[in-house]
Amino acid sequence: MTTATIETKPPFDPQTQSFPALSSKMNPTPDHGETSYKGSGRLVGKRVLITGGDSGIGRAVAIAFAREGADLLVSYLSEHDDAEETKRWVEKAGRTCVLVPGDICDPAHCEKLVTQTVKDLGGLDILVNNAAFQKPTKSFDEISIEDWDKTFKTNISAMFYITKFAVPHMPNGGAIVNTSSVNSKKPMATLIPYSATKAAIANFTLGLAQALAEKRIRVNAVLPGPIWTPFIPSGMNPEEIKDFGSETPFKRPGQPAELASAYVMLASDESSYTSGALVVVSGGSPLY
Repeated sequence: MTTATIETKPPFDPQTQSFPALSSKMNPTPDHGETSYKGSGRLVGKRVLITGGDSGIGRAVAIAFAREGADLLVSYLSEHDDAEETKRWVEKAGRTCVLVPGDICDPAHCEKLVTQTVKDLGGLDILVNNAAFQKPTKSFDEISIEDWDKTFKTNISAMFYITKFAVPHMPNGGAIVNTSSVNSKKPMATLIPYSATKAAIANFTLGLAQALAEKRIRVNAVLPGPIWTPFIPSGMNPEEIKDFGSETPFKRPGQPAELASAYVMLASDESSYTSGALVVVSGGSPLY
């Protein structure tokens, strides 16, 4: 559970980073639950593969899972400093953290992530498909074919690759948690490729939950609203950052730490009858 979280409200200073961005360079620094998340043994002995676990929501989930008793393999692109910080917090919780950099757009790398998880952790119980890419545009004409392809390869094709390689290794009672977005239902004109992939992830989740029911592998997704992560300075126009999150009833963006409990719930054995769920975490913003 999370006992306290740092709340930050707009206005924010305009800030820009190239993709992939670093948490340490954000102002204010995101709260991943480093000082607030308290585990209760809900994932003791679980072996977890998480993509995009170096920062943002991924780091918050890694910290929470470790404090719940899980060992992790953390996949990330090239943010070595952020990844090492995640590893430090996981190991501080007394759990194993294996770091594997690389591009999940490559199916061979996706297969490597799964085989290394099984080798280094002794198995694979939980898969968290969290890594993503987004690039804002001011008009439809600005969307390049290259960026369209990269967004789909990173956000949905890689999810399919990793899941396909992972499922044969997962036991009865395994769990898959995917990161979708409220943009799956409320697409933004400035994020057309990203929003389309997040809708595909929600649909993939619902279909996969049915397909894997006989294997007793549960499949669910979390749909975050505006969350203060490195995606913001690297994936939004600087002028939009000032009021980021102010459109929600909470009048602020969420912190990564505020997502962790949803992932823990969906991954734990306590949710044994929950599959095909799309859990919205959006600061009170309705989603139909």
